[in-house]
Amino acid sequence: MEQLAGNLIDYVLEEGFEVIGKVRKADLFVIDHYKIGKQWEKELRNYTNKIAVIDDLANRSHDCDLILDQNVIPNYSTRYNDLIPAHCIQLLGTKYLIMRDEFIEARMHLRQCNNKVNRLLIFMGGTDPTNETMKILKALSYFSDSFGHIDVVVGNGNVSKEEIKQICLKQGYSYHCQINYMAQLMQRADFSIGAGGSTTWERCYVGLPSSSTIVAENQSITTQYAAELGAVVNLGWHENVTTQTYVDLLLRLENNEIDLNQLSRVGLNLTENTSPNPWINEIMELLT
Repeated sequence: MEQLAGNLIDYVLEEGFEVIGKVRKADLFVIDHYKIGKQWEKELRNYTNKIAVIDDLANRSHDCDLILDQNVIPNYSTRYNDLIPAHCIQLLGTKYLIMRDEFIEARMHLRQCNNKVNRLLIFMGGTDPTNETMKILKALSYFSDSFGHIDVVVGNGNVSKEEIKQICLKQGYSYHCQINYMAQLMQRADFSIGAGGSTTWERCYVGLPSSSTIVAENQSITTQYAAELGAVVNLGWHENVTTQTYVDLLLRLENNEIDLNQLSRVGLNLTENTSPNPWINEIMELLT
């Protein structure tokens, strides 16, 4: 097993899980990897009878019994039809959001959305490979008293985390690294500057208005479509997003030029489901 820079193996071990380097027989394999497809999955049939795949690209064929894609794009309900076996169960759309318990709890205790930003939350993903956090911190240096409280969250895989920590200490921002209370921070925040991807849906799920910067190919379509629906402010691709882009966003927030209540309402409606994490029961059914 190749260990890549920024991996979370130590964190997984600390959480009490086993990390293995060779394939073992199991009742069910759950695969979440953009470079794995039908050929590799067929080989896994020697080790298991059931395979569940988590995907959001729909750019390759799969040999699986269940596929889960929690994202919404214009053709989300049909785009896997020619990529999977006829018997494969399809769990598609925000009805099947993968949500930790902390977010489910937060959804049950929503607070009234303010249309003025006092508390700002910054989280650009666990690794922040395009260094967006540093761009935002530089932009914030132009705003001395505009926001009452600023939370900055990074993951262990962020190579700039120590520099970010020092800036936060100097500026009086609250610094958080590899936390398990993100939903609590989202509940308290009035606006979040974030990346595209799964955290977009987490923010929508708890009614938090936010912006998204596209930092990876798999975030492009979903971020653009979420913005078209009015659930998020799309800042565009990271290579076109500069410190000035974030300055302009902060100015709009300072001047109350963004309808935060509308963003919150659309996000909540888009992520409405009848029961939390219904995908769990569907996957467990594979084992019966």
